[in-house]
Amino acid sequence: MAAENEVGCVDNLCCNVLFKGDVCLTWDFAITLTTIREAATRIHDHVIRTPVIQSQVLDKALCAQVFFKCENLQHVGAFKSRGACNAVFSLADDQAIPGVVAHSSGNHAAALARAARLRGIAAHIVMPHDSASVKIDAVRGYGVEPTFCEPDSDSRQAAADKVIAETGATFIHPFNDARVIAGQGTAVLELLADVANLDAIVVPVGGGGLLSGTLVAAKSLNPDIKVFAAEPEWADDAYRSLKSGTIESPVRHDTIADGLRTCLGTLTFPIVRKLVDDILLVNEQEIAAATLAMMFRAKVVAEPSGAVPLAAVLRNKDRFTGQRIGVVVSGGNLDPSTLQQLITGGKS
Repeated sequence: MAAENEVGCVDNLCCNVLFKGDVCLTWDFAITLTTIREAATRIHDHVIRTPVIQSQVLDKALCAQVFFKCENLQHVGAFKSRGACNAVFSLADDQAIPGVVAHSSGNHAAALARAARLRGIAAHIVMPHDSASVKIDAVRGYGVEPTFCEPDSDSRQAAADKVIAETGATFIHPFNDARVIAGQGTAVLELLADVANLDAIVVPVGGGGLLSGTLVAAKSLNPDIKVFAAEPEWADDAYRSLKSGTIESPVRHDTIADGLRTCLGTLTFPIVRKLVDDILLVNEQEIAAATLAMMFRAKVVAEPSGAVPLAAVLRNKDRFTGQRIGVVVSGGNLDPSTLQQLITGGKS
């Protein structure tokens, strides 16, 4: 296990100093292992310690041991509850009084609405008009009527800015917020505590909050562990960003993995660029097949975004043969119309 020491914070960037053998590794990121551990303490009473399961059928097919961290069983059906709770309960009282606002395709929206209700403050939620109906209904279930916008990033932010101007609410970004990133990292703290000697961890990447939290937690505890991001080919902006060295924008917004349609943020990209071992792309057919495989073989209901990591492992089977792999199932909010599309192959 690596020695870890937080030595200070400057301009919202915290410095980690770790040692891998005799090599000193210095990171200047928005979060550290310490802030992730603090988040775990802060949100302990508000989130579920989700189970880790295996499927003998999938293990045999992959010639590997796959450990599914089932965040589909988390409150609001997604890991987003972790970051939202950490952000909301980190607010000082004067910040919290006007409420909170966020833009999200769904899971962060519901998570923030729930966290705000737990703290007794208002939540204002901006959602793309093409968000999955199950996710819209989840937000409404917490007593919040969403403000709808176009699905591109600029439209989301413009709508959120208007709400902030009208209400004075505190903006909680779905991934480009240190409090949110630290909260998301708590999922992998639990995974690493529950499963020993993992060779690799595979997580989906959209905005990079879960991936960034995973990278800092996992690499701090074990610099030798491999961490892979899984991304749809139709939303390959993180893959392109890693290649170009700058944040790239999505070129289309229609992948079935609707939770992964966003680009990386200014806080998440430096972490991903520095620490991720690789970004593995998968196509729409592979995502659909993995979603159904999880349902019928592992008995895990995952939304397509949550099945993307398994799709990546299946596509890169030779790369993972004989290994112990942690797979974060990021969410389980599978829309009925999406399920029908998966089963029928898009045929009515």
